[in-house]
Amino acid sequence: MKGFAVLLTLAALLVGCASTPPTSVHQPMTARPLHQDPTQAGNGSIYQANSARPLFEDRRARYVGDILTVNIKENNRASAESESKASRSSKVSASIDALNVPPFNVNPLNRAAGLNVAAGSSNTFSGSGDVGNTNAFTGTITVTVIEVLPNGNLLVSGEKQVAIGHQQEFIRLSGVVNPRDIRSETHSVDSSRIADARIEYKASGYISEAQVMGWLARFFLSALPF
Repeated sequence: MKGFAVLLTLAALLVGCASTPPTSVHQPMTARPLHQDPTQAGNGSIYQANSARPLFEDRRARYVGDILTVNIKENNRASAESESKASRSSKVSASIDALNVPPFNVNPLNRAAGLNVAAGSSNTFSGSGDVGNTNAFTGTITVTVIEVLPNGNLLVSGEKQVAIGHQQEFIRLSGVVNPRDIRSETHSVDSSRIADARIEYKASGYISEAQVMGWLARFFLSALPF
């Protein structure tokens, strides 16, 4: 019974781990605003140095904890085509007619009509290849500023979870944003303007799990030589 309980515990842990797909976006995926120290020099009843903004500056994301909307517009297309041809041919021939000339033709064995040798070879190679890949991803996600870099650029990261029935979908994005690229009227930026962008669209549920090969099958696929 003890061993059975251990197996149930391991199974529960595996199920729990499988509920959230792994991610490669910058961590953490959210951040709270920095605590404002009321004793900081320059603070007053209205002015706060940690959250102060110039009088004529647009309300753009600037500090840790600020949010920003990202318009995901990714449309990538790549193609490659190659063709190669190679050919090679060779020919060798030799003949001997002196055997029919006296005194070499006295022996009956040497009365053959000369000795001729010929050899030839030919080799031809032809190959071609064609590769094409097209990806399209559109959507909208709101992310949080998790770090302000020394040059003023913003490291943002965020996640959106959508549950549909027994299936959960995860949209994750992180990268570096230049505040100048943020549209002041919509407080948004296109994903094409994000540096070091990491965009993910993953799902969790029995539908997505049915499309993945089991770990034991993957082991034998990689271990067996045939």
